[in-house]
Amino acid sequence: MRTFKLIQGSLLAGRVTRRSTQLVSIHCFMDITLLVAASLVAVLAGLTLHWQHRWTVAFDRLESTRIQAYRLTESTAVMEQHWLRNTTQPVNLVPTRAINLVHIRHPASAEQPSPKVSISLFLSHLVSQRLRSGY
Repeated sequence: MRTFKLIQGSLLAGRVTRRSTQLVSIHCFMDITLLVAASLVAVLAGLTLHWQHRWTVAFDRLESTRIQAYRLTESTAVMEQHWLRNTTQPVNLVPTRAINLVHIRHPASAEQPSPKVSISLFLSHLVSQRLRSGY
């Protein structure tokens, strides 16, 4: 019980107030300063947790975007390999080198006048042609 009386007696500011007003004002100032510091620590901890969560969400989105881009590249490669396996080279192609190629100059446009074709003749020619399937 004696400890309780000691603590209780020290918390009573009546005697201290009468003796030293400056000590009481410094004590009140320190109490307010400690409360402000504790509240600032709590606010900063909350902001830190908030921005850490935002960073984690953004990083997860970045990872999912990278995974999707990788899967798209992989599936495109698989499709290209399948298409290349099913295509064949024409029989009339012959392997050659660059030195065996012959360069033919483009004819001058002034020597050959372009023939004038009527639109109706061109459309009738288009309609009469058979459409080829595929690309």
